Amino acid sequence: MKLDDERESDNVEDRRGSGGGMRMGGLGVGTVVIALVASYFLGIDPSTLLNVAQQVQGPATQGPSKPIDPARDPDAALKSEMRKVLAKTEDSWAQMFSQMGRQYQKPTLVLYTGRTSSACGAGEAAMGPFYCPGDQKVYLDMVFFREMEQRFKAGGDFARAYVIAHEIGHHVQKLTGITDKTDAMRDRISKKDYNKISVRVELQADCFAGAWAYHANKAKPFLDPGDVDEALKAANAIGDDMLQKQARGVVVPDSFTHGTSEQRVRWFKTGFETGSLKACDTFAVRDL
Repeated sequence: MKLDDERESDNVEDRRGSGGGMRMGGLGVGTVVIALVASYFLGIDPSTLLNVAQQVQGPATQGPSKPIDPARDPDAALKSEMRKVLAKTEDSWAQMFSQMGRQYQKPTLVLYTGRTSSACGAGEAAMGPFYCPGDQKVYLDMVFFREMEQRFKAGGDFARAYVIAHEIGHHVQKLTGITDKTDAMRDRISKKDYNKISVRVELQADCFAGAWAYHANKAKPFLDPGDVDEALKAANAIGDDMLQKQARGVVVPDSFTHGTSEQRVRWFKTGFETGSLKACDTFAVRDL
């Protein structure tokens, strides 16, 4: 991506170091990191994951807090990249909302290490990146990107941008009322049926990520050759079918929450090729 001359968003809250080094009960960071990527890709609700982790592993313990020194920040370049990507989402979505006669409300990106608090409960690295509709913030421990590249071979700057854009897609769903409508269904239908709703929610967020990339690149070209392939490779690597086959050796479609690799790739491409939010209406189609 060409981001050298792009502005950096001010809507970033850096909490890294405020939680100190963390161990989950008797488990070390390596175990937590494995859970970090798997839980995100498998779509486990943050509060559910937290409760399970606490019951199985025991209470979390923290080391001394050491705030990040900007002059010695090993992730300074990555943080700058995240701020620039967030700024591009702000600009593009503000324009798209304006065309709909609405005003876009900018979310906050929270960078943290190990553990932090949110309106959705305690956020932990093992949850992976997540969007909390209660406070309209995206939470991210940047170790996730290293794991995505090393364990899933889905690295690259635009693959990282895709992850951010997907979470911002959930913010758009919140602003447009989709989140409230789907959440209201949770207690009225079976888990199996709600999983199907969750798949449509996640595929729409993928499509919104593609639509953002279309409009951002049209307004000011920033994509390099191969960037879109990075996003598609990431989308392919994180399909429910691919992950379940790797983790269990079997695929259980009724437990899907994010969609298959083919679906995730196709819906991102739909958004990127059309730039149309109407084309991203995953709830209006029979076959995903």
